[in-house]
Amino acid sequence: RKREDILVSTMSKETKKRPLSNDEGIPITAEGEMPKKRFYRARAHCNPLSHNDTFEYPINPEMMDWTVHYPVLKKPPTVLDVGCGFGGLTVKLSALLPEERILGMEIRTKVTEYVRLRIVALRKEKGDRFYQNVSVMRTNSMKYLPHYCKPASLTKLFFCFPDPHFKRKNYGRRIVSERLLTEYAYFLKEGGHLYCITDVLELHKWHVDKCNQHPLFRKLDDSELDSDPCVKAMRTATEESQKVERAGGPKYHVVYERIPNNNLEVVNTESFFVENEAETSKADNEN
Repeated sequence: RKREDILVSTMSKETKKRPLSNDEGIPITAEGEMPKKRFYRARAHCNPLSHNDTFEYPINPEMMDWTVHYPVLKKPPTVLDVGCGFGGLTVKLSALLPEERILGMEIRTKVTEYVRLRIVALRKEKGDRFYQNVSVMRTNSMKYLPHYCKPASLTKLFFCFPDPHFKRKNYGRRIVSERLLTEYAYFLKEGGHLYCITDVLELHKWHVDKCNQHPLFRKLDDSELDSDPCVKAMRTATEESQKVERAGGPKYHVVYERIPNNNLEVVNTESFFVENEAETSKADNEN
């Protein structure tokens, strides 16, 4: 089939420049060399709902060729680090979860290129047996996740230090919301975990409130997290967490489990109206 039949392709010119180059057209970092972060700095956050940039994505997950990201394993990812930044946690998870396939998702072009070069350099340095289970992709996870992930295909989802979007009018841009949690539950396997961490107390309370209200997630207590190495990793491995640590700031994390579907209360037309009639009768009696 023609490529345009398979891909919705509208990549910007900036996206197609790989690797990033200086004014003379010489790449800033050669393939296989460890990139220097100072050449790949970008604004900390951007508006995920804007249409100022464009992306390439498959029409559906079956049309995605994962050999570009996992040339040895040739399979889709099982763990997503959404908004991976400079890839500290993404790379760390590769060693922590050798049986999983880790994918960092980042919306910023230069930062994504940095992580890609970092992974290439680590593969070259450590040998072909290492870091084959980790990759990075430039995309907008709030919009295009259904184009890459199949139902019940993920074991873990990470959201580390996301943009707080403090203004009420911008709450719809937050990466954790009622609508998106339903989407995440659709992609997570039963028993899969959703991780959130932030240094903003207000945003932490938002995460807890939204996840507590969702019928498909159960909050894990501290005793259940003691044996999970991913909790320590997300508190220490990301560049943002290290920045907060240096500043002596607080870090708030929470982890939720995707509960089995058979644990849900079944609601149908009969039970719905019976419950509502009982509530109406009770209210009438009280009045």
